[in-house]
Amino acid sequence: MNYKYIFAIVASIVLTIVGTSSCEDNTASMGLDMMPSSDLISKNYQTYDVQTSSYAVGDSVLARTSMSYLGRFTDPETNTTIKSDFLSQFNCLETFSFPDTIRGDSTLRCELKLYVSKFTGDSLTSFKINVYELDKPLDPNGDYYTNIEPQDYVNPGKEPIATKWYTLSDRTITDKDRHKSDYYNSINIELPKYVGDSILNGYRRNPDLFKNTGTWANSGLPGSKGFYFKLESGDGAMAYIDISQFNIYFRYYDKDYKADTTGVCQFAATEEVVEATRFENKNLDVLLNDTEATYLKSPAGIFTIATLPVDQINPNDTINSAKIAFTRYNNNVMSNFKLGIPQKILMVRLDDYKNGFFEAYKTNNNKTSYVTSFNAKKNSYEFSNIARLVQQMLNERRDGTATKNYNKVLLIPIEATYDSSGNIVMINHDFSMSSARLVGGNNDRVKMEVIYTSFDAK
Repeated sequence: MNYKYIFAIVASIVLTIVGTSSCEDNTASMGLDMMPSSDLISKNYQTYDVQTSSYAVGDSVLARTSMSYLGRFTDPETNTTIKSDFLSQFNCLETFSFPDTIRGDSTLRCELKLYVSKFTGDSLTSFKINVYELDKPLDPNGDYYTNIEPQDYVNPGKEPIATKWYTLSDRTITDKDRHKSDYYNSINIELPKYVGDSILNGYRRNPDLFKNTGTWANSGLPGSKGFYFKLESGDGAMAYIDISQFNIYFRYYDKDYKADTTGVCQFAATEEVVEATRFENKNLDVLLNDTEATYLKSPAGIFTIATLPVDQINPNDTINSAKIAFTRYNNNVMSNFKLGIPQKILMVRLDDYKNGFFEAYKTNNNKTSYVTSFNAKKNSYEFSNIARLVQQMLNERRDGTATKNYNKVLLIPIEATYDSSGNIVMINHDFSMSSARLVGGNNDRVKMEVIYTSFDAK
């Protein structure tokens, strides 16, 4: 074996590595060697306290949701109560028609069906609702908020068209039928028979009244403008209603089967019409005045507001990363009806929220607004890097363009819609029954961890 040859190769490799390292060291220090000693750059790490408090929503958030809510529920953790009822229009499809072989001039019956996808609370609680016809249609192009005033659409003193007592667990349904795959829990409200008769005869007089939702809403026929489902009594459950139908049953001759049979015409509450839910919260003042913690409470309840400690950072520094986490206190109340935890929250600048963030269909841009999910393992909401937001606040402070609220952000429970690539394409308020008590207030300050680069003048 030629050991001299092997030694020569090893020596060559060693010289190459040493030479390369030497060049890299010289190149890396070249910039600093050329800079004045008074202009050295340093990278620093700092932890800052973040001031947080609960933010009152005032029962007024944009009600842009396809779900309606009906009921009253008292949260066993906070003893706060939320009540909800709703107004709804019903769409008339352009293909709507009655068969031309209906027997007689009257219908069999008429009903409203509210399909319950899920609920919070006790399914055996009894509730009473009154149903009113709307005297004024809802604007399909309008924005409606959760503090909507039903009296703006129903004349004062008007009598209800129907009254219904119900429980969310219908005891008239057998357990066998309840567990069938096609069973769908619903609240069924019988309407006076004249409603269906009037609509049938109106169609026979002028089918053009049913050309579309617009002509139907202005037809003057019973129920054409919609209904208000007003909760009158009951406490203990909240129903999530994802489908509402206005059904008219009749007897007609089926030409295919050559026999009389029962048919149904349906008007449904769809995305083309308005469903406006009204929420009323009670006893929130106790939570808003809690200085030992802050809260997230939906629907239309409480946000958390945070003041980022930008005033403590040199405006000439460059922010490399900024991390902040909001930790949740465990709910230790013994109850079978605990509220859920908000699963997604939006961090958005206070001024952006007030200036119509949701109304303008905005989404998170990871510069002035961020979305994160609840981390069950850490029991917290973590924003891993809001450096661009903090840097923009620093720039505004340095440039003199900062507003009064320039360093304030809101944490808002949301629902997000994603595209096939996993990108958020729509953000709406979360209307599920959820609550979280967060570390913060004056008790235990939230921390923001910042890594920044300083341009030091010596």
